[in-house]
Amino acid sequence: MAFLFNSDAARGAVFRRAFASGLPDLQFFQAGEDVDPDKIRYLISWVTPDDIARYRNLEILFSIGAGIDQFKLASVPEHVKLVRMVEDNIIRMMQEYVALGVLTLHREAIAYREHQKNEEWREVAVPHATARRVGFLGLGMLAQAAIERLKPFQFPLTGWSRRQKDIEAVGCFYGEDQFVSFLQQTDILICLLPLTDETRGILNAPLFDHLPNGARLLHVGRGPQLDQAALIEALDSGHLAGAMLDVTDPEPLPAGHPLWLHPKVLITPHIASVTQPETAAKFVIDNIERHRAGKKLIGLIDRKLGY
Repeated sequence: MAFLFNSDAARGAVFRRAFASGLPDLQFFQAGEDVDPDKIRYLISWVTPDDIARYRNLEILFSIGAGIDQFKLASVPEHVKLVRMVEDNIIRMMQEYVALGVLTLHREAIAYREHQKNEEWREVAVPHATARRVGFLGLGMLAQAAIERLKPFQFPLTGWSRRQKDIEAVGCFYGEDQFVSFLQQTDILICLLPLTDETRGILNAPLFDHLPNGARLLHVGRGPQLDQAALIEALDSGHLAGAMLDVTDPEPLPAGHPLWLHPKVLITPHIASVTQPETAAKFVIDNIERHRAGKKLIGLIDRKLGY
């Protein structure tokens, strides 16, 4: 019985040390090492390995990232469980980034960046946090963790999800019937949805039209969820006041793309939440132990839902 690490060698070395201590009975291999494919029961990777069919006894495919949309699910055998990365550092970093993004948009940091370029010393009026409504598109684990970090600032908090949820001190909307009502009450929209067929292109012109005039977007979901042309049009028309994007499509954007130098846009290079090998290895080891004990896996993906 063995584990295969299919990613960069540096992180693999960290995993190897952790497995030697935490799961000494499980053989550990890195990509490129000679291994009998029939021994592999567990595999971690960023994308679906091209040769995944070789691992006939594979039981769990772990994503080294927080999502699984990069996997070619059709090539993964039905009996193989898919598990996304849910480690403490990913949660902490997302909390930090969402707080940073909301405060950046709320306190007009993007406007002040432009003022500095133009050598302007000019104040921009900012409403009290209690008057700036922050809404989460998606109410999964990362969104709920970010919500906890925002509560002390006293922003009115809402969220929308496919299914009904009950979160303390958060106005929860759900389903198609409540989608527009949610948008109409959102001044800063945070997208933390997984990428599925239903969410691809969801940040589009009709959605922006339903947001209040002067609303802002914080996008930390996936690049293909955003209609970039629609965003630029909404910003240029003045309907949206600003956007902070951690994800784009493609990544990076090509040279000369209008979002790069747009005066109302701040772009970061997909760094909102980054897997750290030490904590990621612990998460994987803990999950393998849960699997061996017949317990429910943390981060298990529902293939029908895509998350």
